[in-house]
Amino acid sequence: METNVTSIATKTPNATREPGVNAKFEVVKRGVPLAMLVLLIVIFSIASPRFLTFSNLLIVLQQGTVLLVAALGMTFVIMAGSIDLSVGSIVALAALAAALTADSLGAAAIIPAIAVGAVAGLINGVLLAKGKVPSFIATMGAMVVYRGIVLLFTRGAPVSIEDEQFLDVYTNRTLGIPHSVIIGLVLMVVAYGIINRTVFGREVRAIGGGERVAILTGIQVARVKIYMYVLLGALCGIAGLLQAARAMAATAQLGEGLELDVIAAVVVGGTPLTGGVGSVVGTMLGVLIITLLSNGMNMAGVDPYLQNIVKGTVLVCAVFVTIDRKKIGIIK
Repeated sequence: METNVTSIATKTPNATREPGVNAKFEVVKRGVPLAMLVLLIVIFSIASPRFLTFSNLLIVLQQGTVLLVAALGMTFVIMAGSIDLSVGSIVALAALAAALTADSLGAAAIIPAIAVGAVAGLINGVLLAKGKVPSFIATMGAMVVYRGIVLLFTRGAPVSIEDEQFLDVYTNRTLGIPHSVIIGLVLMVVAYGIINRTVFGREVRAIGGGERVAILTGIQVARVKIYMYVLLGALCGIAGLLQAARAMAATAQLGEGLELDVIAAVVVGGTPLTGGVGSVVGTMLGVLIITLLSNGMNMAGVDPYLQNIVKGTVLVCAVFVTIDRKKIGIIK
């Protein structure tokens, strides 16, 4: 009996201390994106006097809008423990749909853009949820297919957009703020509400926390996964519209490599690839970090090839800090 009491007494301090240590670690993790953002602002302000000006910061916000819109959708997917490698191709496909209809529909070309994006997301969701194909494999194949469709229609040539009403979606301003930035902020507020105030948001988080447990609690996992991929696709549709308006054309190269920036923004913002937790505010900070990295390095004259190395290093470090090693084998 004495041995058992001694054993329990020995283990109790560790058991009681561990939750506190974990809680402190979580607080530190949540503060990392903000600290990183502040550090980047300080470094680039010293490296380039033109960096911390109102005009440049407005450029950063406008440049980051496409990334933000797509990253908001990716937050749901990664929060559920899945991934989507086809976002860049969906953006290109939606941009093509917008470009082909812009001259006849004007700003209403957002409808076919969102529709095409949502359908692409639906296909991804069905492959994943009903076909039981791992998200990495399903979306990697979809990435090639969607990009191939864009190439088939464009034959490698740009599809120009001349409709002023359509282009105004990106260039026009209200109170000095570009409409594209306003669109991004509105969508961010909506995404925040969905994640934190709806049953759907709680179900997505529960699936990421443990799919088997989510099924046992009555959550329709397949349905939720399909919905979240449709949501991501629709947001990629809006991102495609903004990208097409910015470039005044749709091209086969549009959105290439965007998936890396989107995933990086979400993970750098504190949403681990293993899922279970996620934050729209964190994603916004991640987007600002990725956008400021590119903008600041360009202004500081950093070699473009070196910039990719820096971005990749930031992503690896973010994964290292945020990933839950107990769940490393169950990324779906």
